[in-house]
Amino acid sequence: MAEGENDSDRSEDPTAKRLDEALQRGDVAKSQEVSTWFVIGAAAIMLAAFSGPMSSGLSTTMRGIVANAHQIPVDGRGLIALTARIEYEVIAAIALPLLLLMLAAIAGNMIQHRLVWSSESLKPKFSKISPLAGIKRLFSLQAVANFVKGLIKIAVLGAVMVALLWPQRFRLEGLVSVDLLGTLLLTKSLALQMVGAVVAILLLVAAVDFMFQYRQWFERQKMSFREIKEEFKQTEGDPMIKGKIRQLRQQRMRKRMMAAVPKASVVITNPTHFAVALQYEKGMEAPVCVAKGTDLVALKIREIATEHAIPVVENPPLARALHATVEIDQEIPNEHYKAVAEVIGYVMKLRRVAGRG
Repeated sequence: MAEGENDSDRSEDPTAKRLDEALQRGDVAKSQEVSTWFVIGAAAIMLAAFSGPMSSGLSTTMRGIVANAHQIPVDGRGLIALTARIEYEVIAAIALPLLLLMLAAIAGNMIQHRLVWSSESLKPKFSKISPLAGIKRLFSLQAVANFVKGLIKIAVLGAVMVALLWPQRFRLEGLVSVDLLGTLLLTKSLALQMVGAVVAILLLVAAVDFMFQYRQWFERQKMSFREIKEEFKQTEGDPMIKGKIRQLRQQRMRKRMMAAVPKASVVITNPTHFAVALQYEKGMEAPVCVAKGTDLVALKIREIATEHAIPVVENPPLARALHATVEIDQEIPNEHYKAVAEVIGYVMKLRRVAGRG
């Protein structure tokens, strides 16, 4: 921010360049609730889809170990082999669910913004260790919003847990007399219900929190009129300098154009407001415009043409049409071939008459 400016001066929406710079710094609109929702959603899918195969595979392994415990050697090598086998079985059982959780965590970030590689957040900053800055962050709007959000989540999730478990209170009391399989089935059913309710609630929380975080981030990126003006100068160049460069280019082009007028075969005029100098020689497909201009430039073209005995023909409609449709060093358009041919034919006829005289 420019010196002497404050947040109240930053009332203009950020430019695309400002948003790109924020992205390069790693300053993006990000809601932790969205990432949390994706991970919990993936955990719910994992619990519903993979809990059976995982438990079945691990239970088969453990049952075999217990049933054949007397045959398993417990010396150094045997214990290492047993440990390696158990590790392999556990990794094989949880590898796919862990991969799903990892992909969900990445998706939770990518859906909010594209991947960002920035070392800006790793740079040491005094504001990170400043007590005053820490107190400001502690009592900032963001901190208050996080605190209120946490209370709401606890209250809502607690209410949902009570609503789900209270009707099952008598069944839960009777689990002490139920076999292990029945206990596990009821526990899995209740767990899936609770996880499903949590996912549904956190979806709403994530959507609201993302909109809040995006609004906060967008407000941080807003610019003042002075910042927009400075950015325009940096990207487009100083208007005064650009005007000076444009003026120099026009002067160079005018000098080059005036130097080409003596090569012209004819100059077609308005007679005072427009002048177009055309060059035509044998072998050329069409006449080429070597110079054109209005007012003072047109007057200068006529003066040079007179000095070099180049015919000047007054044809206002043709002069205006050529000035509007043909550029320097370009052939005239097809629609003007006939009219220009008549003018050049007239000029050549004059030259032949003058040569016989």
